[in-house]
Amino acid sequence: MKPNRLLEKTFKLTENQTKTKREVLAGTVSYFTIVYIMIVNAMILAEAGIPLEAAVTATVLLSAASCLLMGFWANMPIILVPGMGVNALFAYTMVQTMGLTWQSALGAVFLSGAIFVVIAFTPFARIINEAIPDSLKEAISIGLGLFLLLLGLEKGGLVVSGSSSILAMGHLNDPEVLVMVLTLLLAIGLFLKNVPGNFLLTIVGGTLLAFCFGTLDVSGITFSGVDMGSYAGVFAAFSFADINQLNFWMAVFAMTMVLVFENIGLVHGHVSSINRPDKYRKSLQATSISTMISGLFGSSPTVATVETAAGIASGGRTGLTAVVTGLLFGLSIFLLPIIQIIPDSAIAPILIMIGLLMLGNLRNLNLTDLSESIPALMTIAMIPLTYSIADGMAFGFILYPFIQIVLGKGKQVSVPMYVIGLLFLAYLSFSFIS
Repeated sequence: MKPNRLLEKTFKLTENQTKTKREVLAGTVSYFTIVYIMIVNAMILAEAGIPLEAAVTATVLLSAASCLLMGFWANMPIILVPGMGVNALFAYTMVQTMGLTWQSALGAVFLSGAIFVVIAFTPFARIINEAIPDSLKEAISIGLGLFLLLLGLEKGGLVVSGSSSILAMGHLNDPEVLVMVLTLLLAIGLFLKNVPGNFLLTIVGGTLLAFCFGTLDVSGITFSGVDMGSYAGVFAAFSFADINQLNFWMAVFAMTMVLVFENIGLVHGHVSSINRPDKYRKSLQATSISTMISGLFGSSPTVATVETAAGIASGGRTGLTAVVTGLLFGLSIFLLPIIQIIPDSAIAPILIMIGLLMLGNLRNLNLTDLSESIPALMTIAMIPLTYSIADGMAFGFILYPFIQIVLGKGKQVSVPMYVIGLLFLAYLSFSFIS
């Protein structure tokens, strides 16, 4: 069978009113839009204790496998890569705050993914999606954005711990902070100009600026090839040694909540953007399987990334787009030896930009209805202020049914919402006890 016929049979290009060249272009655009993730995600995983080179390898291989899974399973142009926000939950909450080892955290990721698989392959996905008010769904994304913004400002040195306040302005006379600010200006300019691959260009430009200002350490660069030895100690290294510990199950619960709510919203948005609601179920299933195998690959979970919109805007309509992106990620493995030298000053602006973009969802909140806006705004505020995505979510999901009961509208709240609220109340109670 000729290649074009094989592609037509596999991805139904004509039926979806697209062509091979258009899909390949869309997949390439998707790749260059999201390729920054192999650097940024690895940096965050390294904060959890995973060796940096192994973290990059895990991110690349997981992204490649997940995109191929989406392309062949659901035949959709949705790009699956480790998610910003959930990687922060993994590193900063599950490991640094809850005290899990990164191996146990990966075990929690695997279990969370398994639960997500059960939900995605049963009617629970629809029940949960309908039970959660839109205001809280939006608040989670906005809160994650504010959290990433804070992490980026902190990582870039523009915000530091204050002596007489919680936070203070960093030292602008520090060359590393200056380089970060210049790189941020570059990121803003490239993004507003809609330059293809703007995040990748920002990282390259920021690295060059760091070199010019003498803040870049090039001693770690090597062209001796990829050392898979370090990754061998990460692949399938997930552990259930702490399964009898309360913190482990708190981590599983928090990660499951974030994964389910974020991905339900993202997948729904992507299938709706190309008017393919019939693909929602299979797309969510592929996403759930991808989150489960994330623990196996040694990474924080994948999400149906927002950058998928770039490929769709470029004409991507089928799984061929995702397959092309996956193959390009596979080829990225040869770039790993030089990635280690990229400085924080080149990564921080990406975190800041993604955070700012996620904050744009504020426009979807109905701020005139206080019964809706108070739980949402508390969620948004508490996620970065507590430095915990799970804690921030808990406040909103507990407040929402409480306020409705106070207003005499308790019957309008669904039973699943009450159950989720009680689970979050138990979560906070256990946190207080421990």
